[in-house]
Amino acid sequence: MPTSKDVAQAAGVAQSTVSYVLSGKRPISEKTRKKVEAAIEQLTYQPNAGARALASRKTRVIGLVIPFIPELHMASIMEFVSVIASTARQYDHDILLVTEDEGAAGLQRVVGQQICDGLILMQVEGEDERLPVARSLKVPVVLIGIPRDPSGLVCIDADFEMAGEQCVRDLAAAGHSVVTVIDWQQEVVDRHVNYVDRFMHGTDVAATELGVKVLHLPGGTNREILADSVDKGLAQTTGVPAFIAPDGTVQDILRRILSSRGLTPGLDVSVIGSASPTLAELQPIPLSTIDLRPGEVSRRAVKIMCQLLEADSLGPHESLELVPTVITHRSSTLRPPHGA
Repeated sequence: MPTSKDVAQAAGVAQSTVSYVLSGKRPISEKTRKKVEAAIEQLTYQPNAGARALASRKTRVIGLVIPFIPELHMASIMEFVSVIASTARQYDHDILLVTEDEGAAGLQRVVGQQICDGLILMQVEGEDERLPVARSLKVPVVLIGIPRDPSGLVCIDADFEMAGEQCVRDLAAAGHSVVTVIDWQQEVVDRHVNYVDRFMHGTDVAATELGVKVLHLPGGTNREILADSVDKGLAQTTGVPAFIAPDGTVQDILRRILSSRGLTPGLDVSVIGSASPTLAELQPIPLSTIDLRPGEVSRRAVKIMCQLLEADSLGPHESLELVPTVITHRSSTLRPPHGA
């Protein structure tokens, strides 16, 4: 296995120069840097992560704090995890998964023990107990989600308010005058993650502007509760009914309930859901979806984190970025009249 000494000999430089190129601790001329990089590639040299961490006081590890709780749609969570991990590797970083069990104390532990250089927090609640600690840590922290008070924090998320507006506008354009929104599971609502409120606010904004009636009814995986919500929505609808189901956990149950009422999505009812393109296409009737772009949100979160780490500043950081959402039409929604 080649060593840094071998790289130095191949490049015709001192071994310390190889170290400086890898760590970036001293300025190196472009010509010398390219010679060292060429030797590294030629020898397929892999720096020892432990030694590099000791030299730079950086672990090149990003802690990813994620919830593992039954009521969350874990397939959606894993979309984030997969993209975050692969993007981190592109920036020569690894990911350490940290569960939420320890709460704020867990953040202090992984940072205090210098296990990672920064933290990405998912499923941020409106009044999240972790936020005072996140603001005080001497490492960068990036939130996927937006708390009620985002001051002094770096936040990124899908634009859920835009998503709610887009769904109602799309269904109104297709001729629906009443739209039933099937809410997230009650357990998710009770966690006060504010993407729920932002989405619902977006539906109400569009409804007011367009003169559409929007019904907000309970969701979840309990078939009786969901069936009751569907029946209430149908009872208050004149014309062709329409449903928005932003929670991926209800998609299959909703489809079966509608089918038991003699309703076929795309023919006599419109349904907009939330699912990956692959899962949406695999539905018996391909599902029109509001794309919350988890991949783009994840990539941006890692890029922001790596930019903060590169800046190596211990000062406070504050920013808020919303990733635009898009609707992908498939067969489960009626299409607007020609020329509409």
